[in-house]
Amino acid sequence: MFAFPVAARCDGLAAYLLMKTILSFILFVVPAAGAAAQAPKPAVAPTAVSAGIGAPLSATILEKIARMTPLFDGTTLDGWIQAPSAPVTFASSEIVQPRALIEQLTEKSDAVSAYVAAHLDAPAKAMLADYSADAEKTKTLASALARSLNALVAGPPVFEEARFRNVDLRPATETLRRRNPTGQDLMRLNRMLLEDAYPGILRTSPTSSWIVKDGAMASTGAGRGVIYTARDYSHYRLIFSLRHLATAPGQGDHQPCVLIFCARPPDDGNGPDALGGIQFQAPNGGHWDYRPGINKAGTGFTNPAKPRFANREWCQVEILVNANDGTARMAVAQKVGTRTVENLAFRDAAAGKPGPIAWQMHNAGLFDEFKDVRVEIDPPEDRLITTE
Repeated sequence: MFAFPVAARCDGLAAYLLMKTILSFILFVVPAAGAAAQAPKPAVAPTAVSAGIGAPLSATILEKIARMTPLFDGTTLDGWIQAPSAPVTFASSEIVQPRALIEQLTEKSDAVSAYVAAHLDAPAKAMLADYSADAEKTKTLASALARSLNALVAGPPVFEEARFRNVDLRPATETLRRRNPTGQDLMRLNRMLLEDAYPGILRTSPTSSWIVKDGAMASTGAGRGVIYTARDYSHYRLIFSLRHLATAPGQGDHQPCVLIFCARPPDDGNGPDALGGIQFQAPNGGHWDYRPGINKAGTGFTNPAKPRFANREWCQVEILVNANDGTARMAVAQKVGTRTVENLAFRDAAAGKPGPIAWQMHNAGLFDEFKDVRVEIDPPEDRLITTE
């Protein structure tokens, strides 16, 4: 099998050395080479390119995207509606000094604290009466107090002249109070009044849930809520860029969320949670079904692929939606202007209905940004164009 040039005549020592070399080659080199050939190759982790990401979009597709109708002009939130326009409820993490609040409610040391303590629900009252300065008990009681504060916020006006006589109200609080608000605006006022009554104990919320920042629609970390289009859509292609910047300390993290097949809220703003819509979590393909009576991950969702995207970097997203048959498909690219990978699909004819398009802030403390938002109404191609 192997040929070696050997001199026709050689002395005994040369012959011995030659034979030793041949035997070593046969015993060690050949078996090692064979084993290497038969050994399985190590698995190569999928890269962005192997997943179909990274190749630039064609000029034809880029031109088509450029011709689509902008839904956001990069400078104002015209054409979008916030619900709520500013935070109205408290997360437990927004009680930044829980022991100080517990002390004031226990002692009923002022008129507002006496009022709040009287309106705690039964579990919160029981925990308050049995409270000891234990970290776990403090955390549990803070959650119960947040629930009771939110019940107060959602109820009748908190303000009474005598009750708030010794509370310094911010000018914005006083301005809103003089308008005699109702609905979501009353809830906002009630929260602001409680913030003013407990400065440094309850987190002061931002005045708007969404703003325009550096050409992007940016959430302010204010709290759970949505921003949705002023008009309804039925059959459309939506293309936009997004990134998830950060999560505030002490707050739960969550992916950026897009809502489709939504129910438009009534004039008082008290619509169903997440507009009762179907949630697509971009960029990594999570999902939820917020239809009343369902409220779970749902059965109509599939993940054609599961690439992982770095959500703190800008991603480009395409969503193709058809309310006529209750279908929606999402594809994502890590780099804007490159080919996407389809990673989420939904099908449920009963879910399909015309409605606004919405971004959802899932909980307080989230900072998401959306930009370059464009829509194509009644697209002639029933396919995701950015995967090509």
